[in-house]
Amino acid sequence: MTDSAGSSAPLSAPSAENTAPVAVRTAHRGATSAVADGWVAGGSFFGSIMAGALLGWLADRWLDTDPWLVVTGIVLGSVSGFIRMWELVGKPTGKQSVRGR
Repeated sequence: MTDSAGSSAPLSAPSAENTAPVAVRTAHRGATSAVADGWVAGGSFFGSIMAGALLGWLADRWLDTDPWLVVTGIVLGSVSGFIRMWELVGKPTGKQSVRGR
């Protein structure tokens, strides 16, 4: 395709990533990475609680012990979720700034 000036350059608009200064692109990439890390940690925590509740509910239905195994599953899922979140958040990713530098 050629434009009205006769050049053969594509007519698509430049993307925001290509026109933004390097500092803005780097800050944006760091912010989205931090948000993604937060979603992973939160999702892992929520998933642990839900898995414990589901397993407790299934065991309650099977053993006819109405609320007790659901409660136990939620408690154990919460403990497991906290441990998993602690591991995810405490692990250095190389993105954090080092103090004193």
